[in-house]
Amino acid sequence: MSRILHRINRHRSTILMGIITAGIYLLLTICFFGLMGINNPQMLRASRTAGTVLLTWCVMLGLSNTIYGGFDVGHKKNKPVISSMCLGACVTDLVAYVQLQIMNVNEHNNATLELLGGDLPYLLLTILMQAVCVVIFVRLGNRTYFSLNPPKRCLLVLGQDDDEQEVMHKILRYQLQWRVDRITRAEDPDIITKIWASECVFLSGVTAQQQMELLHLCYNMQKDVICRAQLEDIMLANARQVIVDDAPFMAMDFHHMTLFQRIVKRVGDIGCSLIVLIVLSPLYLLISLAIFLEDGAPVIFHQKRMTVNGRVFTICKFRTMTRAASNAESQFSAQQGDQRITRVGAFLRRTRLDELPQFWNILRGDMTLVGPRPEMLENISRYKAQLPAFAYREKMKAGLTGFAQIEGRYNTTPEDKLMMDLMYIESFSIWLDIKLIFRTLTVFFKSDSTQGFSGDSGKSAEGNTTENKDNGGNT
Repeated sequence: MSRILHRINRHRSTILMGIITAGIYLLLTICFFGLMGINNPQMLRASRTAGTVLLTWCVMLGLSNTIYGGFDVGHKKNKPVISSMCLGACVTDLVAYVQLQIMNVNEHNNATLELLGGDLPYLLLTILMQAVCVVIFVRLGNRTYFSLNPPKRCLLVLGQDDDEQEVMHKILRYQLQWRVDRITRAEDPDIITKIWASECVFLSGVTAQQQMELLHLCYNMQKDVICRAQLEDIMLANARQVIVDDAPFMAMDFHHMTLFQRIVKRVGDIGCSLIVLIVLSPLYLLISLAIFLEDGAPVIFHQKRMTVNGRVFTICKFRTMTRAASNAESQFSAQQGDQRITRVGAFLRRTRLDELPQFWNILRGDMTLVGPRPEMLENISRYKAQLPAFAYREKMKAGLTGFAQIEGRYNTTPEDKLMMDLMYIESFSIWLDIKLIFRTLTVFFKSDSTQGFSGDSGKSAEGNTTENKDNGGNT
């Protein structure tokens, strides 16, 4: 008995988090079926409708968790988990709701499909109640997890030229997960003792040889390791393990989209851009009118950008800065509290609505829905001088969304932007595109994704909002 109690105590965090996780998913299910069952009593008994909708619900909930990350408490802050869970539940609700309305088209219920019928208010109430449940359970989950799991004692190992303040600023955003007790350099002769006294080791900016030696040390001491990714790490991230004769190798295939992938991607671009341009045309007119009334014409901002194989095209965006700033020959990146941004422009940037004209670029074939960011020509010249590998981004067509646009911020460093773009290029698949399109919705919940540069960093103005303004960041 004492042995069982000891095991339960050792794994109490996992057990409690498992109970909380099961509780939130069960509650989401009860909310949907309970409220939908008010008008549809067959949902509350063993029936074909209940079974079909339940199967649809479970499948969509699984897909939503795959796309958005699910109940990932203990690893992320409250806000990203809440937004991801709410979006996932909402998508699941909508698909299950449509399935329910399809099942109701019969001689006993509706003669035709009624998506906007009497069940719609209950759907909206379901989404609202689920959002409340998600907020409560995410906060409860993170509070429970971190009360049982204190921050890990960390050793930060920096390379010779690494910026201590910049790395620490990122780690300190997650003080509940990690507590940096010691900071040292890779050349420290006492580094073994410091690793032994830590639970987790951060490696940032160390050389390949130093990283290998430190990984061996941490592996032998059974310490957690978090390495800041380098370019070669991204390039090998999707390498295949192969056996040649009796020797293990890592095979990195030079990525090419197949003809089928090209066709599917282009058909998807045309279809989605046409739908957006047609359905949202009234919104286009309203935004154009608002810009014109505040600051006159033009309402569209044009700028040269670069896409696949170094091809230059003209990007379209709603103008968010004053006419004088947009026409100025000497332009520089938007900064915090930038006075050149109009009132309408500030709203458009905050809601990412200034990006809507880029669907015209997608329809023309200049851009694609998912791909590397469309960089300004001035930035590309500067980045390539600092990072020759920046040219690798030109393997694929520039995109409206992608890893860098979702996970990065406006002022994310060029090195990190490059590696996020390469993460997408080297991991490309149609399924990944679908996931990133859905994950783009999480950007609207990230308040720091439009955070401007704090000083004189950056050289260009209006168009830089597309460079990274539509990016997301962890909050």
